[in-house]
Amino acid sequence: MPEKPEVMTVAKSIFPLICNKIITDCYVYWDNIIAYPTSEEFRKKIIGEKIKNVTTRGKFIVIELTKLFLLVHLRMEGKFMFREKGIPLNKHEHVEFILDDEVSFRFHDVRKFGKMYLFSKDEVYNKPPLSLLGKEFYSDDLTKEYLYDKLSKMRTPIKTALLDQTIIAGIGNIYDDEILFLSGISPMRKANDVTIDECQLIIDNTKKVLSEAVKLGGTTIKSFTSSEGVHGLFQNKLLVHSQEGKLCPNCKSKIIKIKLGGRGTYYCPFCQK
Repeated sequence: MPEKPEVMTVAKSIFPLICNKIITDCYVYWDNIIAYPTSEEFRKKIIGEKIKNVTTRGKFIVIELTKLFLLVHLRMEGKFMFREKGIPLNKHEHVEFILDDEVSFRFHDVRKFGKMYLFSKDEVYNKPPLSLLGKEFYSDDLTKEYLYDKLSKMRTPIKTALLDQTIIAGIGNIYDDEILFLSGISPMRKANDVTIDECQLIIDNTKKVLSEAVKLGGTTIKSFTSSEGVHGLFQNKLLVHSQEGKLCPNCKSKIIKIKLGGRGTYYCPFCQK
């Protein structure tokens, strides 16, 4: 599933192609993609809106329109495609926006897990899903005191706690493993056992890992691409994730893979106590 760096890469890649364009028509071919409002209301409200900006919040792409905000969650395999108006749709293209330059801006999703929301400006940050999200990795409000307070109330493994989007928004399975490795913390440690100094380590390494991943366009794992074949390069920098059986870059022990909370989890048993 795309994590924060991948979502930021998608937003950056589509911005110059859709900014200042007017949505002249909209077609929804798979109603379940539209989480809010109904697909019929979604279509009626979005036609005529001008695209003003593209940003992100957590793992959501946030497209600012004239009066509304369009939120897109890519889930496992969602991506955007650009085609000339009138070109037949691929069977996996489920939402189509016609722009005023006669371009068909399409949402492609093999698994149909992606979601779209359309909110007013007053609603967008005050209602779920965005109102439920925790701090961004680059926020000055992400302090060791904040993180320690959140973790001290949790008995789940720290690996699972860092995946909780209500604490830090945007961390997923891949970067979770990398952050914990750099912090020297076992993914199996209870969250409420993590010290306030270790919270600072986690924050520092979260910023380090995600910032580097953003620079490299994210991590291309399995079928994920940002849009139209834009591939991330951070997979070449992974230290432990997907490195089962390889030698730890620090101590030369073998990287181990386990299942934790249903997630494939990679770590060094010597460096991460």
